[in-house]
Amino acid sequence: MSKKIEKNSSQDPSLVGWQSETLREGKWKPDDLRMFKFLRRVLNNIDIAYIATYPPTECGIATFTRDLVVAISKYTPFSDPIVLAVGGSIEQYPKIVKYRVMKQDFDSYIQAADFLNSSNAKILNVEHEYGIFGGPDGEYILSLMERVKIPIVTTLHTVLFNPSPNQKRIVQEIARLSQAVVVMVRTGKEMLINNYEIPEEKIVIIPHGVPNVHRVNPAAVKKLLGIANRPIISTFGLINRGKGIEWAIKAMPMILEKHPDALYLILGETHPGVRNYEGESYRNELLQLVADLNLEKYVRFNNRYLTLEELVNYLCATDVYVTPYINRDQIVSGTLAYALGCGKAIVSTPYLYAEEVLADGRGKLVPMKDPNAIAEAVSEILSKPALREEMEAKAYRYGRRAAWFNVAIDYLDLFHTILQQAKTHQKI
Repeated sequence: MSKKIEKNSSQDPSLVGWQSETLREGKWKPDDLRMFKFLRRVLNNIDIAYIATYPPTECGIATFTRDLVVAISKYTPFSDPIVLAVGGSIEQYPKIVKYRVMKQDFDSYIQAADFLNSSNAKILNVEHEYGIFGGPDGEYILSLMERVKIPIVTTLHTVLFNPSPNQKRIVQEIARLSQAVVVMVRTGKEMLINNYEIPEEKIVIIPHGVPNVHRVNPAAVKKLLGIANRPIISTFGLINRGKGIEWAIKAMPMILEKHPDALYLILGETHPGVRNYEGESYRNELLQLVADLNLEKYVRFNNRYLTLEELVNYLCATDVYVTPYINRDQIVSGTLAYALGCGKAIVSTPYLYAEEVLADGRGKLVPMKDPNAIAEAVSEILSKPALREEMEAKAYRYGRRAAWFNVAIDYLDLFHTILQQAKTHQKI
C-alpha cells in the first residue's frame, strides 16, 4: 500500500524531507541517499535493453545502435542500458554489452530472451535488418520476441516495397509482437500500412540520428586534410555494389572539363559481409575503372572504417556529397543522413529515402546509372556558389531536427508512453 501511494502521490515523502532539510537549510551531503533516489526518478530512470549488432562489428546498424545508446544515456545517467549484441564468438565488445547472441544459433535467441526476463530491463528496443539475425530472412529474432515478457519497440531499418512472402510475414509478426514500430521517413510508414497491413496507430516516425555538427569553413578543414584549394566531391560508407560508385567515377571526366582540380573521395572499407562473400572484387573493379579513365589524380580511396571524427572532418571538407545508389527500395541511408546533418549540398539518385529527405531544394536528384546527369548536377553546384550555399542551408536546417540529442528525446518519449500504457493495462 505504501509503495502505491508513493508512486501516485504528487509529492514523495522522501522528496519533502530532502527539500526541507537539504535544500532550504543547505545541509546537503554527498551520501544523501534520498537525493539520489529523487534524481534517479526525475532523470528519466528507465533501464532499456537493445538487441542489434554492436561495435566493433562494422556495419551501419552497429553504428546506429551505439549512437542511439550513447545519446539516450546522456539523459538517463542513473539507468543501466543492456545491449545484447548479435554476432559471432570473437568480437571484443565493450562492457555495455551484457549478452552475446550467436547469430546462427537458434537456442541462443531463446537463452537471450530468458536473460532479458531475469534482468532489470523494462523495455526492449529491437534494431531490425533482415541480414543481422539468423535463420531464413533473419526469422530467429521472432522466437526471442515471442518469449520476452517486457514491452518491445522495433526500429525497422529496411522496409521492402516488394518483399518475399517470408519477408512480409516476418515484418508482420514483428509488428504484432511490438508495442510500436519505428520508421525514419513517411514513405516507410505508408509502405507498412499499404503493403504489410500494419495498423497505423502502431507506427511511429523518428528520423535517423546525426551528429551535432556546427557548420565550419570547408577551406580550413581541407587544409587540415591536405586537400586544400580543390573542389571536393565525396561518398562514404561501407562499400558494396549497391552503392553504384562506378557511375560517379564515370561522371568525373565530364566534371573535370569544367572543374579540372576536382577530387572525388571514396571513403570507407568494403562491407565485411561483402568481403566474406566476394573479397575485394568490387573495389578492384572500381580501381581498374579509375585506371582505365586515367583518373588516378582525381579519384582517391580511403580503405578504412573511419572514426566519427574522421568522417565529420571529411564531410565538412566536402563541397558536393554524392549517393549514386542503385537500389530504389532503400528506405534509409545513414550516410545521407550524416551529410544532411553536416549541411552539405547533395546529389543523389532517387531511392525512397533520398526522395523524401532531399525534397524542397535540400538536394538534387538524378536518374540511376546516369553519369551524364551526375556530372551535370555536380558541375552546376560547383559553378554556382549561391546555389550551393542555399542547398547547404536547407540541408543543415533539416538535419538539425535529426541531431542525436533530439532523436534520443523522441525515443525516450516513446518508451515512457509504452511503459505508461503497460502500467494502465495491468491495473485494468
